[in-house]
Amino acid sequence: MAQNNIVGDLHVRKDKFVIEGGHKLRGELEIWGSKNASLPIMAASVLNSGDLILDNVPPVKDNITMAEILKVLGMEVEFLEGDKVHIKGEPKGYRAPYELVSKMRASFELMGPLLALFGEAEIPYPGGCRIGLRPVDLHIKGFESLGAEVTVEKGYVCARAKKGLKGTKIHLDKPSVGATRNIMMAAIMAEGETVIENAACEPEVVDLGNFLKMMGAEIEGLGTSTIYIKGKKDLKPVDYYKVIPDRIAAGTFIIAGVMLGKDLIIKNVEPEHLQSLFIKLKEAGVESFQIKDKEVRIKAAKNWKGIEVTTMPYPGFPTDLQPQMMVFLSLAQGSSLIVETVFENRFLHVGELLRLGAKISIDGRTALIQGVEKLKGAPVEVTDLRAGAALVLAGLVAEGTTEVLDVGEHIDRGYVALEDKLSNLGAKIKRVYYEEAN
Repeated sequence: MAQNNIVGDLHVRKDKFVIEGGHKLRGELEIWGSKNASLPIMAASVLNSGDLILDNVPPVKDNITMAEILKVLGMEVEFLEGDKVHIKGEPKGYRAPYELVSKMRASFELMGPLLALFGEAEIPYPGGCRIGLRPVDLHIKGFESLGAEVTVEKGYVCARAKKGLKGTKIHLDKPSVGATRNIMMAAIMAEGETVIENAACEPEVVDLGNFLKMMGAEIEGLGTSTIYIKGKKDLKPVDYYKVIPDRIAAGTFIIAGVMLGKDLIIKNVEPEHLQSLFIKLKEAGVESFQIKDKEVRIKAAKNWKGIEVTTMPYPGFPTDLQPQMMVFLSLAQGSSLIVETVFENRFLHVGELLRLGAKISIDGRTALIQGVEKLKGAPVEVTDLRAGAALVLAGLVAEGTTEVLDVGEHIDRGYVALEDKLSNLGAKIKRVYYEEAN
């Protein structure tokens, strides 16, 4: 008998987007809360002994997975209407389940708060998208610097601080967002002062820091490369916190708008978080958008020219917008260059864009893009979250019909009902379920 998503014995039920390209986007869209900010804040809730309402938390797959992990640890978690999450209780244990942690990388950020709370934590090596190795060595070095003993036992990373964590100076080899956040959460209850040098400056790091400060943590330097933390044992419960808007989701729709917009208004945007995108769009000759407070109003540009883009840690151009930008540059006049410095395997979408008629060649971490007049619809397969968003953009702008396969496994991890939101703006897109042979 078929169970869950298994159909018969030979087929798996999957889903795809079927997109009829060329339709203009108009109307209003409100950007949801940041997935990449809400995940570590949910992890930090293990240190919050009160009754917490987190606002602006999108009900995407990754957040649902984090909620399930918290439940296994003994906490009560409930998604409410209006993108709110109710979290209460305290964790009863410090070992996270492999079955859930293996689904996404951000779950490894439970190690810092669990280590701070219990003096030990056991977290499996994390999973997630196939865009690069993304090792956790910087996390581990940080915990060891704070006085923890870290071993790997049967696939679990086990950290123990029998004598408690002690503040120290930690220099990160590179400004890792995950390592910065994990070390911050461990250090807020450590004895003495911790200094994190070469820290990540991303808005999602700042948002977590602001939440920890509401709990009474003493943190300075958020948004800079040096973060100072004075440890304290007693934290106070927080009953409400609102997560920042999702800058990557906003950037995705902005790029869609400059290609297909017809009086498209995107709300709940933090323009400061997207300055690198706005600068590159203007460099390409796009002037068809207006920024006012937390809104971006967009009309499609008639044409644009090729440019060079290099992904960098914040405030540089975000790697999470690189695939979407590649679609935009595939239709530019002349040639463009994209250099990917963050992840070593983030060009998996290139092969799929070639199927749509793009002209792209790869040399290591550099992509040379020769602009074409148009893309043409074809079946393409999603390889990771942001590549999936890029392929949807390509399908929206391509001639004919594009089928984007395997969307549930990746796109739903970070985009809320994407097909519904695009349909409301005038796109012709629908989700179709199909059976795939094992």
